Amino acid sequence: MQDQVQAKPITTANWLMFLLPSLLGVFLFMAPVDYQGTITIPIAILAKTIQTLFDDKLTAIVTFIISFTAVLSLITKVVKPKFILNNSFLNGLLNPTMAWFIVQQLGAIFAVMTFLNIGPEAIHSGDTGGLVLNDLLPVLFSVFIFAGMLLPLLLNFGLLEFFGTLFTKIMRPIFGLPGRSSVNCIASWLGDGSVGVLLTSKQYETGLYTQREAAVIGTTFSAVSITFSLVVIAQVNLEHMFAPFYLTVCLAGFVAAIIVPRLPPLSNKKNTYIDGSKVSTDNEAVPAGHNIFSYGIEQALNKAREVKSFRAIALDGLKNAVDMVFGVLPVVMAIGTVALVIAENTPIFDYLGMPFIPFLELLQIPEATEASKTIVVGFADMFLPSILASGIESDLTRFVIAAMSVTQLIYMSEIGALLIGSKVPVKAWELFVIFILRTLVTLPVIALMAHIIF
Repeated sequence: MQDQVQAKPITTANWLMFLLPSLLGVFLFMAPVDYQGTITIPIAILAKTIQTLFDDKLTAIVTFIISFTAVLSLITKVVKPKFILNNSFLNGLLNPTMAWFIVQQLGAIFAVMTFLNIGPEAIHSGDTGGLVLNDLLPVLFSVFIFAGMLLPLLLNFGLLEFFGTLFTKIMRPIFGLPGRSSVNCIASWLGDGSVGVLLTSKQYETGLYTQREAAVIGTTFSAVSITFSLVVIAQVNLEHMFAPFYLTVCLAGFVAAIIVPRLPPLSNKKNTYIDGSKVSTDNEAVPAGHNIFSYGIEQALNKAREVKSFRAIALDGLKNAVDMVFGVLPVVMAIGTVALVIAENTPIFDYLGMPFIPFLELLQIPEATEASKTIVVGFADMFLPSILASGIESDLTRFVIAAMSVTQLIYMSEIGALLIGSKVPVKAWELFVIFILRTLVTLPVIALMAHIIF
């Protein structure tokens, strides 16, 4: 039977079904494009077009969506309408667990308070709720619309099967991950970390990643984009050093990707799929008579053969977009605001940074005490360390802080909240532990590079 399946003739239609959507997906999600003087990807340009088109209306749209979601969830909890409860997609979206229901309602409250500029200033100021609602959520909304709708181009037509086979010999021995995770990494680096989280979550939900793989990829390969890295280095007035800066970021990120997944809590994650099934030991083995390239092509064409209806693919994309916009935006609003309120109005992050002073002194980082205040605050928002570092005199210290803030990767105003709001199996406390581990692993690498460069 297997020989008969393998012998099934490959038609021109199979090739076109694989190549045309996949190449379009690669172009939209991964092709570096020069746009208004910066390198980005077409998906990000489409998102910026939406932001420009709607301009100041996006904040109102996002506030309405978050509030509407909270009201529908409240109605679902109280009235329990059957048409929602009996629909797996709507039930998952509008009938969350009690903990997520509370987070969702908090997100709506914070969004309304910030939009109307009412209540405690600590909630709606431009450094807390205002930053999340006015600056971050419109960007995420725009990205989610296009990324969600167009994600099937990467997922459904064989591209991941092709790359998965091709890169297995690299990703599996070095990172303990399937080859397909290389696509997540490239999409994040060139585009946005939120795209990487979306990719990872959808592949985990469909049984393509195990719990461990999804957790590792989501916390390790959903990297900060090149574009945002430029913004960070410019904030500390070292934009002329972008090349050595980004080389340092990549090197430190590579080291962290090797070490951190081999430590708890990531190493404790089960290597089972979302349905509880275990990994087959030979599911990545190249069969006799094939090389890696030919087997990758065969896998891709078999996946493309499964596509029977473009309408079903389009519906899948629409569900992706709705799931991210209605399911994740309230979570980002709630968790991002709380994290920034703590960072801006309490000395908690300063105290948490104090144990790093001897570590920074050991690494011979000038102004170690001032630098220590920037280390843990990055857990609230990735841009905060660079803002705090802009007043530090030492170029070397500002360089270290900027590189560290990018390689820490997990910040609760976006990536952390996205991971918690997604199906990726990681908890908030685990994210904080991973954040600290990434800091401890990457700081010596960054400090070494900084001493070489300066």
